[in-house]
Amino acid sequence: MACPPSPRPMLPALLLLLPLLLRAGDHLPTEGRLMNSCIQARRKCQANPTCSATYHYLNSCASNISTSSPAEEASVPEDCMEAAQQLRNSSLMSCTCHRRMKNQATCLDIYWTVHPARSLGDYELDVSPYEDTVTRKPWKMNFSKLNMLKPDSDLCLKFAMLCTLNDKCDRLRKAYGEACSGSRCQRHTCQRQLRSFFEKASEPHAQGLLLCPCAPTDQGCGQRRRNTIAPSCSLPSEAPNCLELWHICLSDPLCRSRLVDFQTHCHPMDILGTCATEQSKCLRAYMGLIGTAMTPNFVSNVNASVALSCTCRGSGNLQEECERLEESFSRNPCLMEAIAAKMRFHSQLFSQDWTASTFSMMERQNKNPALRPQPWVPSLFSCTLTLILLLSLW
Repeated sequence: MACPPSPRPMLPALLLLLPLLLRAGDHLPTEGRLMNSCIQARRKCQANPTCSATYHYLNSCASNISTSSPAEEASVPEDCMEAAQQLRNSSLMSCTCHRRMKNQATCLDIYWTVHPARSLGDYELDVSPYEDTVTRKPWKMNFSKLNMLKPDSDLCLKFAMLCTLNDKCDRLRKAYGEACSGSRCQRHTCQRQLRSFFEKASEPHAQGLLLCPCAPTDQGCGQRRRNTIAPSCSLPSEAPNCLELWHICLSDPLCRSRLVDFQTHCHPMDILGTCATEQSKCLRAYMGLIGTAMTPNFVSNVNASVALSCTCRGSGNLQEECERLEESFSRNPCLMEAIAAKMRFHSQLFSQDWTASTFSMMERQNKNPALRPQPWVPSLFSCTLTLILLLSLW
């Protein structure tokens, strides 16, 4: 009886596949790394005498940009624009920042220094100072103790419980809850703690709290959703003019950056409502505004419409500009659909009969979002075991 052919010829191929098999078990990165941080770019610039001198001149220009009142037409001195042009080939012109970086304020100051024209705050699509990152971390939710709640509890209550069960989410939520409480309310402190929550809490927990779906008849659920950002403290007691809010935002590099990020990622590109970027980026930009002068919130307890806490009454000959700003939130089809899609996703989470106490999955944002199982990725163990078995045949 003839012996089977030797598998020896497979060995070179297996050795070539080894690096690929090992890499298949690696964890996907959760955030894209900054390719060109403004802080790094400035450091490079300062090593070049010409670039350094131009940057310092631009730095002195920043205080000369006129934005003293909403009614004034802001302008950038011509010599400052020329200085910015001299840096057009520098890495400073393409530098970016990240919401969770340690020196975010410094990074944003550098960005606006080298982009003086963008400091004027055009309502239209602009270039965001934030790097365009994609989150790939799977959702992980612990459902094991949700049976403590009544079966008919609303979804906002369930997402609040999920936050409480997560140590980090619970700690950050308690911090802004205490800072924003009625007896201790100091708006700036409250807003700072709100920003900290939405920057540091995991995105699934933060979005679950903020964008939990409610039935139109369930006003208790809708009220819980509206109160997520502690509006009685974080928002002005009397609605100011929207252009005044916009002017306050422009004077703060952080708020200005978040507003431009929102304009970039939630911008309808045409009358059909075609959106500039995908829904996940729009929602991330929307949440980035919470805790700034331009904090949006739900309008009522019975629907998911959102708006700024401001009015366009008394805008005079700037009425059209004011309404355009206000409607970029209240009548923004990209934002409305992104919020609706996320709420549908959250509703579907609790429509499943989960047998495991911990739920982990990858969510994919597209035009028709739905729950999808996480694609199979071979682990390091399974790949190594397969390789050993194959080599044992050799």
